[in-house]
Amino acid sequence: MQRICTSLANANYDVLLIGRKLQDSVELKKELFSQKRLRCFFNKGFLFYAEYNLRLFFYLLFIRTDAFCAIDLDTILACYFASLIRRKKRIYDAHELFTEMKEIISRPLIKKTWLLIEKFAVPKFKNGYTVSYSIAEEFKNRYHVLYEVIRNMPTKKASEITVSPQEKFILYQGAVNEARGLENLVVAMHHVDAILHIYGDGNLFEKIKDLIHQHHLQHKIALKGKVVPQALPSITQEAYIGINLVEPQGLNQLYSLANKFFDYMQAGIPQVTMSFPEYKKVNDAFEVAVLINSVDENEIATALNVLLNDARLYQKLKNNCTPASKVFNWQQEEKKLISFYKNVFAV
Repeated sequence: MQRICTSLANANYDVLLIGRKLQDSVELKKELFSQKRLRCFFNKGFLFYAEYNLRLFFYLLFIRTDAFCAIDLDTILACYFASLIRRKKRIYDAHELFTEMKEIISRPLIKKTWLLIEKFAVPKFKNGYTVSYSIAEEFKNRYHVLYEVIRNMPTKKASEITVSPQEKFILYQGAVNEARGLENLVVAMHHVDAILHIYGDGNLFEKIKDLIHQHHLQHKIALKGKVVPQALPSITQEAYIGINLVEPQGLNQLYSLANKFFDYMQAGIPQVTMSFPEYKKVNDAFEVAVLINSVDENEIATALNVLLNDARLYQKLKNNCTPASKVFNWQQEEKKLISFYKNVFAV
């Protein structure tokens, strides 16, 4: 959201980003756009979503604006009713295919509730954008809306990467959550002659920590925890291989296009990633990765060993990162974002 809001602010839009205040929230940094946090009594479950949408709705009723942009399904009702009452333009920014997320599809009653909200609200948001062509197609098939695709990509580097890794370490960066194949990645490291660094935090962090100890892999796997976003690019550049695993549990996972896929590309490091539609589409154009069909531990280990041992293939993928990074970057996606908003306000 910081990237989107900054780009809009640079294009002379007056932007207000609204979130929520938690007990452990870090202090907001000054940005080119305005920021507001709403406090909630409840912090999870139905009561949280209901309270947050009510607080957001009443807040939106009294601010100066020309348009409301709902970020994902969990803010869409507040934005819809506020835009309806105030007769303002409304936009849907779908970072996920929300009703197909693992934590939603695994709970039938929760899925039914969110699906009702999606069926009610999404058709009423004719202007919208999402993060992959597959998700955009799904919205078109379900609700006959034509959404733009604006992918979340890193900024293109001003010069080519010249960092040479000191050691052949494998990098996983991102949320340490379920459905990322991390449990199998840990086990796969028994068969890989390299070090794995895991940067990030999440609901699976303690389980992964315990699993590393159970398998006596402390000497091969380092849990690095959270790092500030500004520090991550230099860490990524020092890695030898990037890894991006996704379990195909729901269409949201199958249609995903993770930020780290492009972060590795921008850093100039080959990677192991999934043979899902969006990744395959990019890799067919610029071969930057070894694709795997599942998060089976043997398949993960085999793919990592291919990159570790096949110097010719490794160099080929590394070289391909340079032209790919010139195509897949935020500077290119930003043009579509600005064009989208110009068209919305032109009507």
